[in-house]
Amino acid sequence: MSANKRHNYKNLKIWQLGIEIANDISDILSDFPKHERYDLSSQISRCSVSIPSNIAEGSARTNKSFSNFIDYSLGS
Repeated sequence: MSANKRHNYKNLKIWQLGIEIANDISDILSDFPKHERYDLSSQISRCSVSIPSNIAEGSARTNKSFSNFIDYSLGS
């Protein structure tokens, strides 16, 4: 891939699913008890947001590097 070409991450189903997951997690966390909202829910929220974030960040990289960012997002 040339240096000027980027992946269009918004067309990727995995990115779209990551956005859905992050939104669903946000809805679920609003029902958590207050004492859990700051520790456990914070960690879960950050994990869910990192899925589409890693895909978007990797989209500007080379194919090999993009593949690594996809792996990172799947790990989240």
